[in-house]
Amino acid sequence: MGETNPATDEDLLLKNFFAEVSEVERDNEVARILSCFKLNPFEHLNLPFNSSLDDVKKQYRKLSLMVHPDKCKHPQAKEAFGALAKAQQLLLDQNERDYLLSQVNSAKEELRVKRKKQLKKDTASKIKSLVEEGKYDQQYEQSEEFQQELRTKVRELLTEQEWRRRKMQMRISEEEGRLKRDEEEQKEMWKRKREHEEQWEGTREQRVSSWRDFMKAGKKGKKGEIRPPKLKTEDPNKSYVQRPVKRG
Repeated sequence: MGETNPATDEDLLLKNFFAEVSEVERDNEVARILSCFKLNPFEHLNLPFNSSLDDVKKQYRKLSLMVHPDKCKHPQAKEAFGALAKAQQLLLDQNERDYLLSQVNSAKEELRVKRKKQLKKDTASKIKSLVEEGKYDQQYEQSEEFQQELRTKVRELLTEQEWRRRKMQMRISEEEGRLKRDEEEQKEMWKRKREHEEQWEGTREQRVSSWRDFMKAGKKGKKGEIRPPKLKTEDPNKSYVQRPVKRG
């Protein structure tokens, strides 16, 4: 017997799976994808946070075929298909994946601190945790209750980070706008100054000519000027003109 190709077997399984998928199930999957928290690509692909890159690729292939606009009649199938593609892109990007997992780890730490505080109040749980040397905590973190709390906490942290990012972006945009306005005002000031200098230089000949005409007119006036006679005063030390005093 010849060896079977794993890829061929997987394709056959997918083909059989989609043959059994009803239109209702496709519609439900579209609705699920569109209701997911937009900042968490793990939710879109319906994957746990510890999924591998291969898990991401396989799950994307499965779900994308399920909601593909050519196969699904749902009016928002194209939107759901695009959301899956974006989710896969984010999880395959090392930087984006590291950022998401850092938020997951932060969420876990916060939940662990919260749990320790609760155990201090519950003596029985505290004793059980100490006796089992950490197994009690590991079992709890694998429970559906903890996973649900983790998903909720991750949502909170991602929302906070996104809000900070948007505020920072808004501040950067405002600062860029202010710098642009300052630059435009500076350009306008230099433009007006240059126009004034050009205008001043353009009227230079006219100003010089007017000054020459004024000087010529002043010289002519001095040559033909008629001066009144000087009046003698009784007091030669006074600089003003004194009327003569009548004597009887």
